[in-house]
Amino acid sequence: MNFISDNAYGAAPQILAALAQANAGTDASYGEDAITARVTARMCDIFEREVAVFPVITGTAANALSLATVSPPYGAIFCHAQSHIALDECAAPEFFSGGAKLVGLKGGGAKITAAAVETALVEYRGGVHSPKPSAISITQATERGTVYRPDEIARLSELARREGMALHMDGARFANALVHLGCTPAEITWKAGVDVLSFGATKNGALCAEAVVFFTPALSGDFEYRRKRAGHLMSKMRFISAQLDAYLAEDRWLRQARRANVLAQRMADGLRQIAHAKLAETVQANAVFVHLPDALVARLRQAGAQFYEWGAPKDGRTLVRLVLSFLTPEEDVSRFLKLARA
Repeated sequence: MNFISDNAYGAAPQILAALAQANAGTDASYGEDAITARVTARMCDIFEREVAVFPVITGTAANALSLATVSPPYGAIFCHAQSHIALDECAAPEFFSGGAKLVGLKGGGAKITAAAVETALVEYRGGVHSPKPSAISITQATERGTVYRPDEIARLSELARREGMALHMDGARFANALVHLGCTPAEITWKAGVDVLSFGATKNGALCAEAVVFFTPALSGDFEYRRKRAGHLMSKMRFISAQLDAYLAEDRWLRQARRANVLAQRMADGLRQIAHAKLAETVQANAVFVHLPDALVARLRQAGAQFYEWGAPKDGRTLVRLVLSFLTPEEDVSRFLKLARA
């Protein structure tokens, strides 16, 4: 019963098959291959406009390099204090940008609001004495499994435009957010004002494949040089692109995310029926945050359940995170709930 992360599970079999197929014969290197071109065409189709697409192998690279492209070394990037770029990427955004400052903001459900950014901007009006406000970064779905609605993104975008900033979206679980909202990829990205997206695939079925998507190709600037300098321009890029190609084919990315979300809702529904269990967030993607008695946490672990504790225990209760994957066995969810009820 592994609920630690969707990273704990393997790749979709169709994606592994696509890698084997890409291994046959020869093709051009450094992203000049036919498969990479097909991925770009798929992305243009999916997002309903011409986009610039740059495959990379990690989400950290996607976030750090895209933010470095839209923010100068003296820039300020506004994000949630609990965001992945703030806490889990070893200062990679600061490193690859040459020193841009991450400004962590508070907000319920790990979401930031336009009002919170506007309040923070007051401290960054010092001209050359202050870091220059350059970008806003939001996570979709967030570190607490919540999802930004299109109108919330649009308000952040409106503020970003007014202040001359770019809007970046960390979409490590973009597919999970999308199927929850039931809208089109365009409606929660460029139509809502997003400039650049870190498009995640690894957590939802790829082996190691992410993509940076610029919705106005001209905004990609020197990204190609940054990617090469950072060691993410793969010589055999077709093996990264093959994963993305199979991921996007036949709406596989959406079907896989939908199954993970359904399992998360099933887990949440079951936990609501258990005395002394209290959900900490509305479940909107594939993560469940729940307060459980410490004794129950210990009993679940003893029975083989694996999950993260989200902070230190308090008043005899622990906040735990349960992440569901498209490969999570249904019987694992049933067994976990049965143990919790016992």
